[in-house]
Amino acid sequence: MAYIDIIKEKAKKDKKTIVLPEANDKRVLIAAAHILEEDLADVILVGDEEKIKEGAYWLELDLSRVKIINPQTTDKLEEYVQLLYETRKAKGMTEEKAREILLSDYLTFGVVMVKANDADGMVAGCCHATADTLRPSLQILRTAPGVKLVSGFFILDVPDCEYGDHGTFLFADCGLNQDPTAEELAAIADTSAKSFKTLVGSKPIIAMLSHSTKGSAKHPLVDKIVEATRIAHEQYPSLMLDGELQPDAAIVPSIAKSKAPGSEVAGNANVLIFPNLDAGNIGYKLVQRLGKAEAYGPMLQGIAKPVNDLSRGCSWEDIVGVVALTAVQAQLV
Repeated sequence: MAYIDIIKEKAKKDKKTIVLPEANDKRVLIAAAHILEEDLADVILVGDEEKIKEGAYWLELDLSRVKIINPQTTDKLEEYVQLLYETRKAKGMTEEKAREILLSDYLTFGVVMVKANDADGMVAGCCHATADTLRPSLQILRTAPGVKLVSGFFILDVPDCEYGDHGTFLFADCGLNQDPTAEELAAIADTSAKSFKTLVGSKPIIAMLSHSTKGSAKHPLVDKIVEATRIAHEQYPSLMLDGELQPDAAIVPSIAKSKAPGSEVAGNANVLIFPNLDAGNIGYKLVQRLGKAEAYGPMLQGIAKPVNDLSRGCSWEDIVGVVALTAVQAQLV
């Protein structure tokens, strides 16, 4: 069974409500219809009911079971205004400004729905930048207890691959932190381990990636990964983690034996922590396009409730997958 099919089965067992605030995009409408058809989650679309129904008609979609919330007409508006005002008043928010934001910014409206427990999670980003999804999520939901840093990751499912967890990997950070410090990389490793355990179910085996393996190169970039590994061992001693490792040493057992003999992680890694956003973003896209991997994300980890981003180049199938993953995350909140 493919990885995403396993996730879908998990989502069905404890169905959650996911809000999709970009109902003006046909990919979202198509995805919503398939989510309902597969019974993966209850769906809330944010937007004008007549326009959404017209879009569904032209796309020949059955959205009769979708709940549609129009910020302009909902009787929840004043409740949400008060919630946003109370959450942000220390930062200068007024009731008037809160109302203006909720009527014009549907991503913020969706986040407030999650805050109010009217939805269990939100998926957005197919027609917005990551910052547009992340900003209201951090401002309104904030970070989860004990989390030092919000970061982004992808789940990649590589077909016919003997490496990782039967071809399944977690890559981080691939979508958020540009150039994390050594301490931040250690924190990303910790939250990534938890995400992998939640979403894959296997033991996370974490490689801190570099262009060097165990001192094969000397450079300040290598030093950062060495330090990140040291901090991770000190602050998160339960993690099965090693570095610095080149990607081949991290995932290929035969290469690990020669490059990193004695390492329990080398050759077995299923969680790959990249040194910066350039490496992570380039890496996942190469694996996705050249390795024909299914890539789900960028998922966000470390927020108090599940909110996940989408690539603006995503397909409707990608949206369905991320909604299923978000529903599984919501089961554990």
